[in-house]
Amino acid sequence: MTAGKRPLEALAAGGFTLIELVIVILVLGILSAVAIPVIGSFLTSSKETATKDEMRRLAVAIAGADAATDRGFEGDVGFPPSALADLVAKPDTLAAYNPYQHIGWNGPYIDGSGGEYSTDAWGQAYVYDPSARTISSVGAGDTITISF
Repeated sequence: MTAGKRPLEALAAGGFTLIELVIVILVLGILSAVAIPVIGSFLTSSKETATKDEMRRLAVAIAGADAATDRGFEGDVGFPPSALADLVAKPDTLAAYNPYQHIGWNGPYIDGSGGEYSTDAWGQAYVYDPSARTISSVGAGDTITISF
C-alpha cells in the first residue's frame, strides 16, 4: 500500500455521490408536495370543528340547554341578546337577576376572557342576527350557520 491511495479510499468510502444527494432532494420534494395539502386540509378541518363547537356554546348561552337547569340569556331575560357582548357583561337596560321571580340577567353566560367568544377560529367576527336567531361564521370562505 502506498501512502497516496489511503486518503482517496477513505474519502470515497465516507461521502455521498452527487446522484445520491439529488435523489434525496427529489424524494423530499415529492413528500413535501404531498404533505403540504394534507396538512392544510387538516388545519382547515380542525378550525371548522372548533368554530362549530364554539358556535354551539354560544347558542346554549343564548337559548339555554334546558328550562330547569340552564335557561340561558333568553330564558332569564325573556328575549335574545341584542349583541354577543351581552352574554358577558350585563347591559345597562337590563335588571339584575331576581331569584324569586326568576327574571333578569344572570350572567355571564360564557367566558369572556380575551374576547375570543366573538371571533371564529380564523379570527373573523361572528355574524349574529337575533331576529333570524342565527350565528354565522365566514372565516372559512364558506359560511357556517347555526340556529338557536
